[in-house]
Amino acid sequence: MGARPLLNRRLSGLGTTIFAEMSALATATGSINLGQGFPDTDGPREIAQAAADAVLTGKGNQYPPGPGIPELRQAIAEHQQRFHGLSYDPDTEVLVTAGATEAIAAALLALLEPGDEVIAFEPFYDSYAACIAMAGATRVPLTLRAPSFRPDLDELRALITPRTRLLLINSPHNPTGLVLTPGELTTIAELAIEHDLLVVTDEVYEHLVFATGHHPIAALPGMRERTVSISSAGKTFSFTGWKVGWVTASSALISAVRTAKQYLTYVSAGPFQYAVAEALRLPDSYFDSFRADLLRKRDLLAGGLASAGFQVFHPEGTYFITTDITPLGEKDGLEFCRSLPERCGVVAIPNVVFYDNTEAGRSLVRFTFCKRDDVITEAVARLQQL
Repeated sequence: MGARPLLNRRLSGLGTTIFAEMSALATATGSINLGQGFPDTDGPREIAQAAADAVLTGKGNQYPPGPGIPELRQAIAEHQQRFHGLSYDPDTEVLVTAGATEAIAAALLALLEPGDEVIAFEPFYDSYAACIAMAGATRVPLTLRAPSFRPDLDELRALITPRTRLLLINSPHNPTGLVLTPGELTTIAELAIEHDLLVVTDEVYEHLVFATGHHPIAALPGMRERTVSISSAGKTFSFTGWKVGWVTASSALISAVRTAKQYLTYVSAGPFQYAVAEALRLPDSYFDSFRADLLRKRDLLAGGLASAGFQVFHPEGTYFITTDITPLGEKDGLEFCRSLPERCGVVAIPNVVFYDNTEAGRSLVRFTFCKRDDVITEAVARLQQL
């Protein structure tokens, strides 16, 4: 086989994801999994029934259209107009994907070339780093620092070079819970226009903003034609296993992203697409109660973590809480998370794996609160042992 490594060098250091490692640890030890962000209850029964009906009536059991079924593309376009005032043509400006993860991969593989630079908020979701690497581009982190995790926009300006091709934005931000303000988005948009940059924006937590509301950057002047907006059904409707995501953008950008996407999964989740089309049309009361329930769970877990001795950073969005373990006399988040199941039967995620600048994230640990109240309460009781 020779001396050459089997794994593509671009993926060096990107082995088994931390989510797989920690979820396996949860299973092996019987621990409560507050690491990986999947709910422990299913979403609305009527949406599950819609998926079952689609399967039983033969809707989507064979290959759906490459861009997604027309019913879902229409529902996505209606959703963008209803919640954000954004108008997209469902036939040419909407693309259905295998979750937001594939949407991100397809967008970055389509729009980047070797030598390009991508500026992304750090800490960043692990698939960002992998997809940028697979495209042969270089990630350039803009570090979000505790306690506020607000982006330094002067630093962002300084990071832009002639090689910068794309800004990769995530708001609401996983794992910090940051939600960009209209002012911050305006400055980012102005920089994108000034330097003729593309923007890929991951908005999967768009319906989990607890105070200020979600503001898509694509709605700002001059941004629609340079922005690829990504979201998905998994987080909003608690059906993460269905893997139904989407991209909205100008027809030129959609054409580019679709070219890459068709060689990844080609199509996916046929029957579930019909169900998600119905989910997107649920009344406002669903979205309001969903957000209120997660806000209550956030405060339940945040209070428990604080009483257990963690420094807690209250998230403005998402269903994750970032904490600092320093007050517990701990320094290394990765070591802490690997030992936590044996110590008290709880699994969390070390934020350091989302950083290039490892010192900035070394003592930070992420917990999820998209779990039943009794699970959160039991996890908190176990963490009191620390």
